[in-house]
Amino acid sequence: MDNIFNKMSNGMYKKGNFTELPVSFDIDKLQSATNELFSRMSWRQHIVKGLCMTQIPGDPSSADGDKLRGVFYTKPDSTGKEVKREKDIDESQYTEFVENFKGTYFEEVYNKLSEKYILGRVRLLLIEPRTSLSWHRDPEPRIHIAVHTNPGAFLVIDEKLMNIPADGSAWFTDTRNYHGAFNGGEENRIHLVATYLGERR
Repeated sequence: MDNIFNKMSNGMYKKGNFTELPVSFDIDKLQSATNELFSRMSWRQHIVKGLCMTQIPGDPSSADGDKLRGVFYTKPDSTGKEVKREKDIDESQYTEFVENFKGTYFEEVYNKLSEKYILGRVRLLLIEPRTSLSWHRDPEPRIHIAVHTNPGAFLVIDEKLMNIPADGSAWFTDTRNYHGAFNGGEENRIHLVATYLGERR
């Protein structure tokens, strides 16, 4: 397995579809804020549990229910034929931070990321122990910040895998390529995942 990272001129590290971004956060604050959410909120249950922290302005329903997932493409059977799943979502409309999360450390993270990057949905996503996601591709890349992880939790993109460290680092992941995730450990794997729509100029 190739775990070698190439150091780039800006001091960041790149490994295939994974690139460390020049921004970082306080992991203790992220973990504390996540643990507090567990005590007071109901996580939406699909294949992945999650909370959507951004919405279409004035439309709380845009952060609820099936909108947690959004459209993706997959090859579900032996024919290898690609199919589209879920409903289209215009990520560029998700410009309002959800009221329930204001005043938390997540708002600080959102504001700091938004200074450098144009974001769509920002979600806190949980993969339970010994479970996985389908092999699929997204319409846009994602930024991943690991909040809770374990040695058996991996994001796999285009047959390259990475255990994103829960150390406050933020990673650009080119999930327009086929990818999946699995948690082979015995603890929850929780990432803050932001749709990446470009850099601000």
